[in-house]
Parts: sequence; structure tokens; C-alpha cells
Amino acid sequence: MTVTTALPSFDEAIATYEPVMGMEVHVELGTATKMFCGCSTTFGGEPNSQVCPVCLGLPGSLPVVNEIAVESAIRIGLALNCSIAEWCRFARKNYFYPDMPKNFQTSQYDEPIAFDGYMDVVADGVEYRIGIERAHMEEDTGKSLHVGGATGRIHGASHSLLDYNRSGIPLIEIVTKPIEVPAEVAPAVARAYVTELRELIRALGVSEARMELGQLRCDANVSLRLPGAAYGTRTETKNVNSLRSVERAVTYEIRRQASVLSSGGTIVQETRHWHEDTGETTSGRVKEEAEDYRYFPEPDLVPIAPSREWVDELRATLPEPPSVRRARLQEAWGFTDLEMRDVVNAGALSLVFDTVAAGATAGGAKKWWLGEVARVANERGVALEDAGISVADVARVEVLIGEGALNDKLARQVVEGVLAGEGTPDEVVAARGLAVVSDDSALGAAVDDAIAAQPDVADKIRAGNLGAVGALIGAIMKATKGQADAKRARELILERLQS
Repeated sequence: MTVTTALPSFDEAIATYEPVMGMEVHVELGTATKMFCGCSTTFGGEPNSQVCPVCLGLPGSLPVVNEIAVESAIRIGLALNCSIAEWCRFARKNYFYPDMPKNFQTSQYDEPIAFDGYMDVVADGVEYRIGIERAHMEEDTGKSLHVGGATGRIHGASHSLLDYNRSGIPLIEIVTKPIEVPAEVAPAVARAYVTELRELIRALGVSEARMELGQLRCDANVSLRLPGAAYGTRTETKNVNSLRSVERAVTYEIRRQASVLSSGGTIVQETRHWHEDTGETTSGRVKEEAEDYRYFPEPDLVPIAPSREWVDELRATLPEPPSVRRARLQEAWGFTDLEMRDVVNAGALSLVFDTVAAGATAGGAKKWWLGEVARVANERGVALEDAGISVADVARVEVLIGEGALNDKLARQVVEGVLAGEGTPDEVVAARGLAVVSDDSALGAAVDDAIAAQPDVADKIRAGNLGAVGALIGAIMKATKGQADAKRARELILERLQS
């Protein structure tokens, strides 16, 4: 029997119980074709248009392993400091679900391609080592769309639709060893791990790792125990799809489980669904044990035996570790630790890097991507790169500011126009008439009007009170709708009043 009461606070929960976590992260590889057939992996195709007898599991069809997927798996394993198996093979993971057309998933079980590694992450200024149990290859399932209900889930739906385009897309599942860290930082460590892993995957170039598109999906396992006791019963919160949600889901499960245990109830080993809108998890299904899947070696695929020479060649292709790259870029950009953390947490590191490479200042690139662009992206529920403005556009706005063609206020309007689909920055400037007014003849008239309208302020400036210039500049900016060149306006005011 499970008994629940009002949830305790996080601090109340960890005052009694210690959390133990485990992260299972699925990475969808960016290969051109699927794991065991030649079907396209292009996202967004018409439902069931990218399928064949192999990925549909039709009788008589035979799979062939995607070499690039194996190569990607080895590179991921090496980057996670894993040992690479000299011999491994695929297995059949048997279970029935409508989005599994074969009624089994081709995966790896007790013989993964990479195992026993680690990754170091930093949370709240402290470094923690996360052990990696394994990284293994498998195929993705199809996609179920439940229609007619209020929640989009099967409960309450009138019917379901199935799209097998995703079935067979290559996946790498990365499983941690039990994560035992101070209770107060457990949610932050979970987020830091997924953040660092995402950056590593992107640096390797094996996947875009965009969580909002399902290219990187995190299953968060959480259990509680009394200090020094054996591990408690775990739950698995499935398919958490943002860094913020990883932290929130772990926090909620710690509070929920503490409530159940403190009330005399028992934790059920189950999968749970994360609800972004409420910040809660709900029960999914009872979690199977490994033996329930009746794993056995895949008879239609030969074992994989990567030569040591091939592994060494792939090791030589590994990029600069993300932590080293961040430290180098932070120093080059002059960012504080907090500024760099904000960039990383927003998933904007590559965007800022590319924008700087395109001619922007680091501070300017950060300002736009984490400011106006992030605001619009959040409103639209899309990633920064899908907000409607390119790296080249942001860099061009910064160049126009540097040339004096735009001031900050006008630049915001230009970015707003680009995000609204009005064209490039130059096209928006022309269409909206947003260029800075710096021509002396046009600006001089505004300066004369401001001086005439505020004679008392003009007298103060003549008397040597240069702080009063700001009042006249403010009037000029208002009269020109923010388009005046403030620097040139100041020069003209002083020329008129101090000559």
C-alpha cells in the first residue's frame, strides 16, 4: 500500500533521507541512414515515408550494421574515458508495444561496446566524478500519437496513430553508475551531468543533441535511503527533455519519495512521467527487471570486434574536452564564472562562439542570444537556433553598432524585426528607417530646438555644469525617436554653448 501526504520541502526531505541517482541518457546519432538499413533519418518526413522491410520487421528481412554508428559509439566511449570492447554483439530485447514493429528491440545487453568510464562535472563550484557503467548501441522505436484525449497520453484517447519513420534510428544509451553526492547538491549535479554530456556529444559532432527534438533524452532514476542503509527502491522518470527539467524532476522525486516513506508507505519500482506544466511526476508502468525482457544474442548480426588500430585512430580524432574549451573561451572572452555558466546553461556556447567568429564582440553576442533572442525563443517554445535569427544576423547587428549606424535602442528594434521575419538586419533598418541620425544638418536642428526649449539647462552648461548635457541629449533622443547619434549630439551641444 502506498500512502502519501502533502509533500515536504526539499530541505525537509534530505534532512532524513539520502538520495541515490542514476542517469540513463539516449543520444540519437546524426547518421544519414538508420542503424540496420538504408532508410533516411531526415527529421520531419511524412509519416511512414522513411521505412522499409528491415525497420518494419517484415519476415525475411535482414539487418546490416551502420558502420558510422559504430564509429560514433566508439568515439563517445573514448570521450567518456571508457574501455572499448575488443568483441561485443547485439541482443534482442523482447517486449510488445505498438511502436516496436518487430516486437523486440535490437540493443546490447551484457556485452556493450563501451564500459567502465567516467565524466567530471562541476556543480556549485565543486567538481564531482560521475562513473559511467556503459555506453551501448541500440535502435530507436517508432512514435505513437494518441488522439482524442486531453493530455496526449493513451489514457482517455479515442485512438492512436503510429509513425515508424523514427523506428531504427541509431541510438547510444549512456548509463551511469550510482551517483552518490551530498544530498543538497544532488539535483544540481544531475543537471550538470546532462549539461556536460550534451556539450561533449556536440563537440564530437555525432549528434546535435537537441533535447527539444528528442535527440538527447534523459531518464532520471532516483531512490532514497536512510544514512548508511542499503539502496532504496528506485523510480525512473522517463524522457525528461530539458536541462532545467532534469533538476526539477530529481527534486520532485526526492520530495515525493520522502513523503511516501515518512508516511509509512513503500516506493514502487516503476517508470514515471514528467509534467513540465505542473512540475510533477505521475505513475507510468511497473518497471521490468532485465530478465523480463528475455535478452538473447541477435542471430541475424555478426559480432563486432573493433581492432585496436581502429580504436587508436578514432582516439586521435577526439576534440578538445568541453571543460578545457570552456575555460579557454572564458579567458579569451573575459567572461566571469557566472556569465559563462549562463551561456552554457542556455545552450548558447556554440552560438556565441560562431557569432564572435562572424565579427561580433563576445559581450555583444552574449547580450543578444541570452537577451532578446532567448525571450522570443521562450515565448515560441523553440530552441535559440530556431528563434528566427542567424549567427550572421546577430553579428551584423553588432557590426552596425560598432560602425555607429545603430545605437542599442535601435538595434533592439532591428533584432525584433529580424525575429518577426522582416528580413536581414540591413533590410529591417531600411524598411523601418532605423539608421542613426548623425548628419550635422539634420541633427543640428534637433540640438537647436532642445537648447531653445530648455534655456535654464543651457545656462548651466554655459556655466560649466557638463552634467546638465544629459537633459538636452534626452530631449534630442525623444525628438528623433531614439535615432540621434548621442555622441555627436553632445559634441554639437558643447560647440554651441561653450564657443
